[in-house]
Amino acid sequence: MKLNERSVAHYALSDSPADHTGFLRMWGGPGTPPTPSGAGRRCWFVLKGNLLFSFDSREGRAPLSLVVLEGCTVELAEAPVPEEFAFAIRFSAPGVRPHLLAADGPAAQEAWVKALSRASFGYMRLVVRELEGQLRDARQSLALHRHSSWKSGASCCKPQAHDHCSPGLQNGHFPSKDYSSVGLAEEGGSRSEGWASAEWELQGPASLLLGRGQSPVSPETSCFSTLHNWYGQEIAELRRGWLQRAQGGRPECEKKDRP
Repeated sequence: MKLNERSVAHYALSDSPADHTGFLRMWGGPGTPPTPSGAGRRCWFVLKGNLLFSFDSREGRAPLSLVVLEGCTVELAEAPVPEEFAFAIRFSAPGVRPHLLAADGPAAQEAWVKALSRASFGYMRLVVRELEGQLRDARQSLALHRHSSWKSGASCCKPQAHDHCSPGLQNGHFPSKDYSSVGLAEEGGSRSEGWASAEWELQGPASLLLGRGQSPVSPETSCFSTLHNWYGQEIAELRRGWLQRAQGGRPECEKKDRP
């Protein structure tokens, strides 16, 4: 694999957030000369995506090494020096030497192993597939829930069938409605006399004819002017009666107000 050294160095030193950082001891690898005691070299490591950079110090300005974490596994290993919490990055390709690293403690070792194991694009691809499956299942569950809610709502709103004919139908015909004051009192039970009288005042020729089963205008009538003139007569008659009652009741009110 060929990489542009300048681009890689710029990315390593950029302000982009790192996935994991910390000090590790390293044995072997490019740029790490062997130590006389065999304790390995202590370096500062930075993990960004699937790239693992190493520096000679935290303030280092040039990467010492780079490991591309693709096609590899991270597993625990034994360090050359006892009491070291070591792990190794092993590649499946033949001829590639593993990278042996060691942390300062068990917590740091576990954190590094988890971070490096999840850094490859292969792992991210598996995670994306798993999330897509969960999203698909959630959408199907939501669709089934909405469908069941709609069916339950439709069943609640569906009118119930009656065994007998509707009381509104008598001999196949609707009975005529009684709009008299007596009928209104029986239906409401609590309406005042003034309301009943107002209902009675609204009775005109149309209600009388309809109550007798007669139609004021033939069903074939489709002319708006004919309907307008006929109902206009009823309105005019109601207005005339109201004016007469208003003029007739005015003197009585005046007499009552006089001492």
